[in-house]
Amino acid sequence: MKYPALGLPRTGLKARLPERGSHNSRASGAGQIRAVRLHAAFDLRLETKKLADLSKGEALIKVGAVGICGSDLHHYTLGQIGATASSGPFVLGHEFMGQVVAADRHARSAGGDPLRLGARVAVDPHIACGRCEWCLAGHPNLCPDHTFLGLPGCDGALCEQVVVPARQCHVLPGTISDNAGALLETLGVAIHAVWLAKMAAGKSVLVAGLGPVGLLIVRLAHLAGAHPIIGVDPLSGRTNLARRWGCTDTFTGTVEQLPEKLRTRLGPHGAAISVEAAWAGRAIDGCVQATAPGGRMVLVGIPRDDDCAMTHSVARRKGLTVLFSRRMGHEMGRAIGLASGKNPPVRLDELVTHEWALADAARAYSRNARYARGMIKSVIHPHW
Repeated sequence: MKYPALGLPRTGLKARLPERGSHNSRASGAGQIRAVRLHAAFDLRLETKKLADLSKGEALIKVGAVGICGSDLHHYTLGQIGATASSGPFVLGHEFMGQVVAADRHARSAGGDPLRLGARVAVDPHIACGRCEWCLAGHPNLCPDHTFLGLPGCDGALCEQVVVPARQCHVLPGTISDNAGALLETLGVAIHAVWLAKMAAGKSVLVAGLGPVGLLIVRLAHLAGAHPIIGVDPLSGRTNLARRWGCTDTFTGTVEQLPEKLRTRLGPHGAAISVEAAWAGRAIDGCVQATAPGGRMVLVGIPRDDDCAMTHSVARRKGLTVLFSRRMGHEMGRAIGLASGKNPPVRLDELVTHEWALADAARAYSRNARYARGMIKSVIHPHW
């Protein structure tokens, strides 16, 4: 497996490529493991694969928990996401945590400390080059020369063990469960979207789409003091949690179906901030219609057909600021802070409604793709 250069822009050290053969004998990852590969749309198979030896700066992670993400469902149902299509079988799974079972002697965690054996870690799946214009400007999520675990060309974590660059590993406190650890990347995505939206006390917010990311955006908006917070989703089971997490009002349906109801709650001009966190499509124009003049609109969802459409005259006349949210940047540390402690501000465990063994991954994906009743977030445990 090849990764971008190990850039360290904050320290000014010269970037360099990983070197093979630099590990000690204890850090060897050779062997056969069970893994679930996606061969084509709706075709997941439990197989065995060879685990690569460690390279310089890498760690071997025993996978503890893997979340099923909406982007995984794009690959599962369509065989691609946006313009990224698979050319052969690969292992899904980018939301995950696990335990360090081997590490190269050069391995350092995301915090710069030696990565100790036995440590529980959350893994940032986005491996930026660390040396391009965007990485050096503090925007690694926009890096054009990146690798992403769980996308075609780089196997993910829907397996028993996985080799990753140690610098992607964030050590977890004991108060974060395995399930919560697997959802920290999801929380990071929500944090980044909220930062783009410039949430603030007293600002009205509309969240269209109350899947895991949308629900986390609701929670963060509530913590920021936004008011009112309106949530919209076709599935009533999701609106229940949204109300518990801070929504002032929730509506079952889609945003484009509810203009009159939304005007009643948000006023005649609409929301100061709207966040589209569904699968985009018509929800984007629904948010345009429901956002107030001069408002901000953040697009988080990924459309099924890779098209984005809105009524130009409405968006232009309102002078809307429209922002596209891409992954999470440097938000993993903030996510850990919000999810840790005896009484954390964000209770990630409350998102998890279903848990599965690795052998049941195909069934888990099938039920997620059908939006089975009561399902919000599924987590797969490879060692059950």
